[in-house]
Amino acid sequence: MQPFLKTLLVTGLIATAGFASHAQNTTPSAPQNPAGQTADAGERGSRMGKMGRMDPEKRKAMMAKRIEALKAKLKITTAQEGAWTAFTAAMQPPEKMEHKRPDRAEMEKLTTPERIDKMRELRKQHMGDMHAAMDKREDAIKAFYAVLTPEQQKVFDAEHARMGMHHGEKRGMHGDGGWNQRGQK
Repeated sequence: MQPFLKTLLVTGLIATAGFASHAQNTTPSAPQNPAGQTADAGERGSRMGKMGRMDPEKRKAMMAKRIEALKAKLKITTAQEGAWTAFTAAMQPPEKMEHKRPDRAEMEKLTTPERIDKMRELRKQHMGDMHAAMDKREDAIKAFYAVLTPEQQKVFDAEHARMGMHHGEKRGMHGDGGWNQRGQK
């Protein structure tokens, strides 16, 4: 073997061995399933299931608890009870937003650009439905806010600003340079 090729081969083997040994984790890793978490809970804790989705019954119970806490903090009067009921009804999530799924047989007949256009059309329709639902909620918040006293509005503002904060973070959804994502500051 020529000296240059031999040197190159030895250097490559040493480098590969070095990378492999560096990539190995010498410290024992934390248990993959800490106590209290389900096998599919992921990094969000035991209250979450597959893909980070909360169990619907737990979500409803948590939402009811938060709504009652907000009502207590706002000290809703009997005159405001009707507006409160309309507000809480509008804030309930829909059972399931159905969006039209493409027919598989129909999609197979289309060319790739046609499939892309079809999926884009369906996505726009779905996003339009989502935007309409968000607009409905935002209008309900504005209508409810209008019947609150100035003191109640301050409490509501403080509670609404807390939405989007996780685990004691001191910023809102768009604070400190971007969308509030876990682990990013």
